[in-house]
This record gives sequence, C-alpha cells and structure tokens, in this order.
Amino acid sequence: MKYLHTMVRVTDMERSLKFYCDALGLEVLSRKDNEAGRYTLAFLAAPADREAQVELTYNWPAPDGTAETYSGGRNFGHLAYAVDDIYATCRRLMEHGVTINRPPRDGRMAFVRSPDNISIELLQKDGSLPPAEPWTSMPNVGSW
Repeated sequence: MKYLHTMVRVTDMERSLKFYCDALGLEVLSRKDNEAGRYTLAFLAAPADREAQVELTYNWPAPDGTAETYSGGRNFGHLAYAVDDIYATCRRLMEHGVTINRPPRDGRMAFVRSPDNISIELLQKDGSLPPAEPWTSMPNVGSW
C-alpha cells in the first residue's frame, strides 16, 4: 500500500492556488479541466516531497450559476507540512494576507487556514527554533 494524496474541495481554484502555491510554497504538479464532468483538478506538492500530494478539486457552478457550498468539520483534521524555517514561512504567509491562527510561539508549531477554511499545520523541521518576537507575544486568532 502507498499513500497517494489528500483531496480538498475548493470554491475558487485561482484563489486557492495563490494560497497553496504563492503563500504556502507548494508547486502545481498537474492541472486538468474536465469539461464533461464540469470540474478542475490540481495536484500540488512541496518542492522537496513530490510524493505527498494534495488534490484541489473545484466543481464548476451549475449552468444556472448555483455553486456548491462546503462546510468543514473538525473530523477532517488538518494538512501538515515540515518547514525549514517556521518564522520565515509565517512571515511569507502574513505578507500574502494570511492570518496566523496559532503563531509559532514555541518556535516549533503554527496553524493557518486556507481560503476554504482548511486547517494547515506547520512544523519546524528538526526540532524548534529559539523563541523570538513578534511570535512569542502574538495571540491565537480564531480556531485552527
């Protein structure tokens, strides 16, 4: 058995790609628009680990313009990524307008949410960085 990917439904593919690629740092491995099925798929992965993939699925609106809505549940949990520098990663996310819901006060762990409210856990690779400002004083925001 081999892990292949996790599928996440998104409501706006371009907005989601800006989050997952531009802000979070994943790369698009492939993208396919299926006219007959009325959906778009994009497979993403971290540059250093193309094996662990996230599949973004965008279901196109119906011909009358109505679109599906998704309500997230805590039963999904979160996606998790190890990062080389958690402070630099959180700084880049903030520069892209992303709220850091659980700041890396301990130099080890942070949580953010995607545009579709998917929880993303960021973990410092190889242990913790020394605690540093502004992170140590930053409060939690919302839920993660």
